[in-house]
Amino acid sequence: MEYQNFTLPNGIRIIHKQDKSPVGYCGLIINTGSRDEDEKEHGMAHFIEHVVFKGTKKRKAYHILSRLDDVGGELNAYTTKEETCIYASFLKQDFQRAIELIQDITFNSVFPDKEIEKEKEVIVDEINSYKDSPAELIFDEFEEMVFANDPMGRNILGTPEHLKTFGKKEIKQFIDRNYNTDQMVFASVGNVSFKKIVAWAEKYLGQVPTNLRQHQRLEVSPYTPQSLTVEKDTHQSHVIIGNVAYDFKNPNRLHLHLLNNLLGGPGMNSRLNMALREKNGIAYNVESSYTPYFGTGVFSIYFGTDQENLYRSFSIVDRELKKLKTKELGSLQLHKAIRQLKGQMAISADNRENLMLNMGKSYLMYDQVDSLEKVYKKIDTITAKQLLEIANEILADNRLSYLIYQ
Repeated sequence: MEYQNFTLPNGIRIIHKQDKSPVGYCGLIINTGSRDEDEKEHGMAHFIEHVVFKGTKKRKAYHILSRLDDVGGELNAYTTKEETCIYASFLKQDFQRAIELIQDITFNSVFPDKEIEKEKEVIVDEINSYKDSPAELIFDEFEEMVFANDPMGRNILGTPEHLKTFGKKEIKQFIDRNYNTDQMVFASVGNVSFKKIVAWAEKYLGQVPTNLRQHQRLEVSPYTPQSLTVEKDTHQSHVIIGNVAYDFKNPNRLHLHLLNNLLGGPGMNSRLNMALREKNGIAYNVESSYTPYFGTGVFSIYFGTDQENLYRSFSIVDRELKKLKTKELGSLQLHKAIRQLKGQMAISADNRENLMLNMGKSYLMYDQVDSLEKVYKKIDTITAKQLLEIANEILADNRLSYLIYQ
């Protein structure tokens, strides 16, 4: 089997792919993020991602950081709106060391008061740094606008005002409520047998007390298109155009991924990059993106341009969107778009850290992981007519929101 899986009695799921690489990768992915915070907890999920590294019942912060560094490995973590992940890369002989360390910092952290206060300052600096980068900040503010007055709209970092209120008690309350064992997946890729992975998982993760989820995520508020222009003291104008989109269970999500890739994906030959940058030379950064969430999703187009080229850029983008909504792709265009997406997926999967994380997220959301071959077969069934219909749904003029920094 390409992927092997197992579920511990406490509900934690294990998924593994044996690989010949001398390097191993593993991570614990938890189905909780910033959208699961109460209003007074804004920024808590990300804050916990920082402070779990600051000491456990048996390790000081230095010993946590040195545990894998000493053998040439790496330990890392990230937080999104819907997930928290602690993961590592290391030589294959250090698999057990990595699993034990991830278990220790996730479930045995003690959150020293001194370290909590120190980390608050670190995150305040992170927030201020983010505010100095309009090309990044605009994405968060766009989602705040799209998901107005909804937890989905809050940025991940939180605010200095909320951070000040966080203490050990508040941290533990959030963890007890949201770090549920039936909402966790331990994913691994490496040259070690599945039998060993299960044995180590039983030894370390199997001892974690069962904590099943007792609540459901709230549905997002109804979407109303918005348009907002914000005065910023920046050289360039920054623009996001977008709409809510399919959630992670919608059967059309793969179609939208293909459409997004064609319009403004990472390829230098995407329609927006060709139109704005290559043909007209009026934008350095241009991209589109689609992110599916639980119960909703977001599609957006971003570009940055000199202010004197702003409305010309709008006109060019509008022209490209109209093409997608009025002209069905020819068979050669569709074939090329499908082949490009397949190639990008294969290259991404060849990065074993990406593969491990994507395996874990897929198993967390869908309780299964499709092979590349199976995904390819799904992509091959996409028709030009379906893409035309989806373009008219997602890119409908009366459904688009606009956020402009100028």
